[in-house]
Amino acid sequence: MTLLDGLILLALISVLVTMLGYRLPVIGWLTSALFAGQLLVLFLMSGLGYGGDTIHSSVALSIFGQPLSWRFDALSWFFALITIGAALASSLFAAGEWGRQYRQNGGNPGLLQFSLALNVLTMLILLASGDLLALFIGWELVSWASFLLMAMAGGAAFSWAMRYITYATGGAMAILAGMGMVYQMTGSLQYADLMAVAGQLSQAQVVILSLLFGSGFAIKMGVLPFHLWQAGAYAETPGPGTAFLGSISSRMGLYGILVVLVQLIGLGRLIEIDISFTWLSLRDLLMWVAAITIILPTFTALRQNDARRLLAWHGVGQGGYMLLGIFSATALGSSGGLMHVFNHATYQAALFLSVYAVVHRTGTADLNKLGGLVTRMPLSFLVMLVGIIGLAGIPPMNGFVSKWLVYRSLLIEGMPLLFVASVIGTLGTILSVYKLIHNMFLGQLRAEHSEIREAPWSMMLPMLVLSLIVFITGFMPGLALDWVAAAQAAVGLPVLQHSLGGVEMEQGGLDMTWLVAVLFAGFGIGALLFYSTGKTRHVNQLDNYAGGHFLTADVRYHYSDHFYAGLMHRIGHWYRESFQWLESVLISLTGFVAQGASGFYRIVQPALLMLVVVVLALWVVR
Repeated sequence: MTLLDGLILLALISVLVTMLGYRLPVIGWLTSALFAGQLLVLFLMSGLGYGGDTIHSSVALSIFGQPLSWRFDALSWFFALITIGAALASSLFAAGEWGRQYRQNGGNPGLLQFSLALNVLTMLILLASGDLLALFIGWELVSWASFLLMAMAGGAAFSWAMRYITYATGGAMAILAGMGMVYQMTGSLQYADLMAVAGQLSQAQVVILSLLFGSGFAIKMGVLPFHLWQAGAYAETPGPGTAFLGSISSRMGLYGILVVLVQLIGLGRLIEIDISFTWLSLRDLLMWVAAITIILPTFTALRQNDARRLLAWHGVGQGGYMLLGIFSATALGSSGGLMHVFNHATYQAALFLSVYAVVHRTGTADLNKLGGLVTRMPLSFLVMLVGIIGLAGIPPMNGFVSKWLVYRSLLIEGMPLLFVASVIGTLGTILSVYKLIHNMFLGQLRAEHSEIREAPWSMMLPMLVLSLIVFITGFMPGLALDWVAAAQAAVGLPVLQHSLGGVEMEQGGLDMTWLVAVLFAGFGIGALLFYSTGKTRHVNQLDNYAGGHFLTADVRYHYSDHFYAGLMHRIGHWYRESFQWLESVLISLTGFVAQGASGFYRIVQPALLMLVVVVLALWVVR
């Protein structure tokens, strides 16, 4: 038995334990211990994270004569680290007081822990896949495990989960069609066989394969125009389940893109294919799709008044940075895209958990019904502050490093318009995350929240650990870039040469250790000047001060409602007339196509339908 077999076996045991013991009061702590055990086994395989040899499973199966194989390389290890880490943080958060209250409100914390364990198992199976058939089986298992986690709350959550599985099924059919095309060309579903013929494929074949596999994986990522399911589905998932999904679930789509489009087909083939009547290559087109995915969901997040939906929409947009960096095909850009997977998982999980800590104490995630909680929940405020700095891409947190790598790559490679698009997305992020922390923690404290207490330590511990990781990997990004470099090498991307503090380049590098030192020195000088004057005055949080007058608690000076009313007055007509119109067109078009396909399927004889499909397939791949 190899270490990979041991990891999968322990994940399977976790599923069985949570399935049989879901009624136990200690099931949350037991599940967390099992996730910690999986993390320990993964660290025993840590040589993979630094470029060690691939570990193969001793299990060998075949289906219909097609061999199935599983193995772990540096890319698999990198994504597995994020998967198990996010599950451990979510499980710990739900193990104590949150889980007890969830049970009192009619929920089933044992089912939540089972769903987390099942998602981890299926994701590990996917990440370990050694051929296209094993990849597809893992992909489908992940889709249905995610559906369970989304749907378990019932009601609106079930409706959104049904929307997700509808999209996921369509994506699976696209991937299956791509696999059929690969089998027709090679007579095999092995990775090595596709890599061997990739250079000989015609441009039409490369385009079709890229569209089939790319669209299938893009649905899981929530890339435009396949994004309409994600924000609602994630926001309605119970508590820490949202943190897990928002951290890693959609990134399984990015893993598929890395394996098939980057490693097997190769970005070089995408670069050499020109799109007719444009100046774009196929790679450029995909990069522009990534740029649009950054901008539109980010400004949609700005419009949200529910903190969970605001963060869920940002999860859609941040995936665009990952794709933009990876499709740049440079050592600098692809390292930024890959590092952003890790960075986003850490601060997104911390943000979601801090939101649910507030919901746990106040009963609401409505930003128009909160405010002033900084004095009642200071540690939760600190977690959110660290998280939004990371999400906005501002130093000293890790989100700045990965975004800087992407920005710098776009400038060096002569892609200024894509650089501007990515910066516009960052500006929208800064606007919306300021709204998030202001409306939740700053301003005046509402009278009904005057007795609110900080979240319990069972919830605070994973939040603080995640915040510490966000800061440490921002201060010393080389710690994460070591894993990123090994993942780059695993898929054939150029490897970034880096140091503990960042990147040394002739055209301008980045050393976060110096940057953070200067930043904190500035904060220290400012604090010294502020506190040494002796002229400060303490103002009760229920009061305020403006225009030379003290405002008492009965005058609400810091309004929460319509936070960006002035901005929306300027762009509201554009938003309604353009973006919402486009969404309605996409929904109507999808419904029309689905209705037509359903009618065609019901009316036409199955034999005739099969004949049409076969003829079209033969014409496409001729």
